Amino acid sequence: MDKRSASTNSDKRDMKVLITGKNGQLGQQLQKQASSGITVIAHGRETLNITDKDQVFTVLKQAQPDVVINAAAYTAVDKAESDTEQAHLINARGPENLALACRELGGRLIHVSTDFVFGGEQSHPYRPGDARQPLGVYGQSKTRGEEAVEAILPEAMIVRTAWVYGREGSNFANTMLRLMNERDQLGVVADQIGTPTWAGTLAQSIYALAQNPEAKGIYHCTDAGAASWYDFAVAIYEEGKAAGLIPEEKSVQINPIATADFPTPAKRPSYSVLDKNRLAKAIGATPKHWRQVLRSVLSSSSRA
Repeated sequence: MDKRSASTNSDKRDMKVLITGKNGQLGQQLQKQASSGITVIAHGRETLNITDKDQVFTVLKQAQPDVVINAAAYTAVDKAESDTEQAHLINARGPENLALACRELGGRLIHVSTDFVFGGEQSHPYRPGDARQPLGVYGQSKTRGEEAVEAILPEAMIVRTAWVYGREGSNFANTMLRLMNERDQLGVVADQIGTPTWAGTLAQSIYALAQNPEAKGIYHCTDAGAASWYDFAVAIYEEGKAAGLIPEEKSVQINPIATADFPTPAKRPSYSVLDKNRLAKAIGATPKHWRQVLRSVLSSSSRA
């Protein structure tokens, strides 16, 4: 068994990082945020299908990465309710294959997971060690993925996040900006509470963990604070206008609605704020408030 040293930042060579899911919003940010001391090998499904165990072993054996970051995931929460097999293949079998390959070939694994492993019954932030109680197929599949990684590779890192957005890809912020430019009125759920998280925050934190040779186990990563989807939408409207992404003369009425008024196939946790203290200690940094980050992201994109 060829176990290469995990503490790659203690020598003079670059850290070689293999990223799965390169075309997703996190995958794109991981490629953008890589520092000069990191060599990135990025794969999408077309070159690395994580559900194919033989392909996973072949690619990792050829690449010999120091760190594997699994940013590949089945994220269609509602579709997963009827597409159960595919959700479990990607979210459970895929991480299992990566953990098996890292155990045999060497290299550290950072697996990205979700707040949907929790049931949302709490009224205070979920800690990494709190019991998993997923409500639907998506959360169940991500839970199985976490459990497989823990069983096969106890030294791996699992990074849970929530409400991820960015200026790339399909996400709540981009959808809201589009609708706000098209419509005069929107109804947005106000009784689900979590934390908006910029994909760049997540990427930066993942790299910081990768460069900490002592890091292992479960970490929670979001921006700071808490909000409802309604709060998030109002902030997108206000910051979007300030950034010139919504015309100044455009007026949009945003109405708070209940989850019951907007039924979906999948049940979602009503509260999923994550406790980030363990991550802050591991990387020596505390997160910025989600509203501050949103303002920066939208104003930067307006200047691009």
